[in-house]
Amino acid sequence: MLTIESLADSLSEYLPHDQIAKVKRAYYYAEQAHDGQRRKSGEPYVTHPLAVSDILANIRMDCDGLAAALLHDVIEDTGIPREALSDQFGEQVALLVDGVSKLTHLEFNDQLEKQAHNFQKMAMAMADDIRVIMVKLADRLHNMRTLDAMPAHKKRRIAKETLDIYAPIANRLGMYNVRLALESLAFQAYYPMRANMLERAINKKYGQRQKAMEKLETYLQSELRSEYFEVEVSIREKHLYSIYKKMEKKRRSLEEIMDVVGVRIVTDKHDTCYRILGVIHTLFKPIEGRFKDYIAVPKSNGYQSLHTTVMGTNGLPMEVQIRTNEMDTVANNGIAAHWSYKASGQSIAANHDRATKWVKSLIEIQEKARNPMEFVDNVKSDLFPDEVYVFTPKGKIIELPSGATAVDFAYGVHTEVGNSCISCRVNRRLAPLSTQLESGQTVEIITAKTAQPNVAWLSFAITGKARTNIRHYLKGKQRENAISIGYRLLTRSLNAFKTTIEELTDEQINLVLKHYEIETFDDLLESIGKGRHVGYVVARELFPNYDEEELVTPKSFKVNGSEGMLISYAKCCSPIPGDPIVGFVQVEKGIVIHHEQCPNIQDHLQSPERFIRMTWGKEIEEELNVSLIVSYVNQRGAVADIAASISDTDFQVSDLKIIERGRISRLRLNVTISSRVGLADVMRRVKAVRCVDKVSRETVVSR
Repeated sequence: MLTIESLADSLSEYLPHDQIAKVKRAYYYAEQAHDGQRRKSGEPYVTHPLAVSDILANIRMDCDGLAAALLHDVIEDTGIPREALSDQFGEQVALLVDGVSKLTHLEFNDQLEKQAHNFQKMAMAMADDIRVIMVKLADRLHNMRTLDAMPAHKKRRIAKETLDIYAPIANRLGMYNVRLALESLAFQAYYPMRANMLERAINKKYGQRQKAMEKLETYLQSELRSEYFEVEVSIREKHLYSIYKKMEKKRRSLEEIMDVVGVRIVTDKHDTCYRILGVIHTLFKPIEGRFKDYIAVPKSNGYQSLHTTVMGTNGLPMEVQIRTNEMDTVANNGIAAHWSYKASGQSIAANHDRATKWVKSLIEIQEKARNPMEFVDNVKSDLFPDEVYVFTPKGKIIELPSGATAVDFAYGVHTEVGNSCISCRVNRRLAPLSTQLESGQTVEIITAKTAQPNVAWLSFAITGKARTNIRHYLKGKQRENAISIGYRLLTRSLNAFKTTIEELTDEQINLVLKHYEIETFDDLLESIGKGRHVGYVVARELFPNYDEEELVTPKSFKVNGSEGMLISYAKCCSPIPGDPIVGFVQVEKGIVIHHEQCPNIQDHLQSPERFIRMTWGKEIEEELNVSLIVSYVNQRGAVADIAASISDTDFQVSDLKIIERGRISRLRLNVTISSRVGLADVMRRVKAVRCVDKVSRETVVSR
């Protein structure tokens, strides 16, 4: 049974006596604070913080981190204030305990929302001190080990949360052993039948391999030592959850997952790793395309190792990992290795800096996200990284998740580069921004001062940084557009009252803001632009006593084509420049423009105040999609002749589809044009084709 004395014995391997005394003092303080409290299993509550500290001691956590682990439930469960802990154990310990306490559950309507809020709080706590999340991970690990005391529905919920959030965070921080333990326990709790069936299948298929594995280990050890290499060789079976995920991801049966055994070779120096690799490739045949050098280019969590897959003596693939002792410590403990080496007076700052950089990127994403759900959505790809490594033209390596595109690369270089990118060169060849990148490519981003993010980028950008910055920019741009349209709509409505926005008094503005419970005048204009409030109704509120008979007809609203995303064109009638048009102000969509003859506007007549008289601006250059229905005699080459009739013009055919076949067939031709003159030109050209019988413009209403 674990006791404070046995914990102190293990701490004596790396902590001085005065620090061990502080840890023991924290234990006795926690024991007294939790006196009388028991866990669901019936054990005294203090056994939990003691077990959490033992987990952290195994990864060589420092004195303050261990004290915080012992005290991590004191503020929350006993009512002892933070100040008391600060007086007793110092400000550092109090900050850590406070940070862990803030990660306790809040009540939310939805389980996903609850997870999102908790994860967002974790990111904020990590920014203050990364040890907070390490204590929380150890806390979760012990809770998973004692999960049997919980009801079944709670076990599943906690296990799912562990697989979704805690294990990926442990992985991102490079804490392999903690991640492995969390995944194994959570898999068993969340999918007990799958875990048991898979374990039985593996034992049945590979259960007799223990002797063969021991033989292979001895063989490798002797071969490498005969070459005068100081090495430790270990052979392990991949854990259940790893095999399960590979089967699920690649849609394969257990029989098809061949590399269920891994060989790990640990040596003393960097250069020895590469020499050992040469020996392994001499002893076993390497499988092409299965070598990865994570020593030269470490993973995002600091992991370093040489990976190669070779054909084993039994004819099955075998993964071999080669690394140094220091790399092995980092691979197993990740960020925790920083404190292990710090305690022994050595330096291993790179891994700590890498983790800190990731946490800072989380905070940047969190600041720009509108809500916790969006925040979690944006960081998913950062939590489950399967990296590609690409180069800038100057040779700098940019690390991105698998499936990342040129847009993700641009934002990886700098936010401003991402916001102003228009195209890219991959290995000196022009490529679209949606191009998925592969390791080893050199990527150059082409930018323009006038460029700006496009909403379509969200369909292929996958990194949290890229998606957050695109959304943040579009949100700001949408507000800017909404204020501009709101200003024009309110100005137009005030024309009926023979006044302008500039002539309004502060008293009038404050009264109307109070009436609508809106803070600023810009917020009111944005609300009008987005259709939440109607310009005429707001103008009426500004002039409540104005004589109706003195109202004048407001001017038409001119469409210039530069209003942005809050002016759209109805798909039911597809108006184009030159058509007689009318606008309808729709909530959150802004102004939707219809053809004056569109039958659908009859549905909106119950809200006449939302209708706007509209005209096209003289200089409008809006390119819009128009559908034409072409009836033609079905003969060889007819469709090609119709398409060729407009191929030498500036008009772009976006789609061509045959909708009726027969002696007289019909096709739908979608063309991008900018005016009625252009439409007439297209229709004239198509009508001139000999096989064409009739050309007409189509709307959704007329179908």
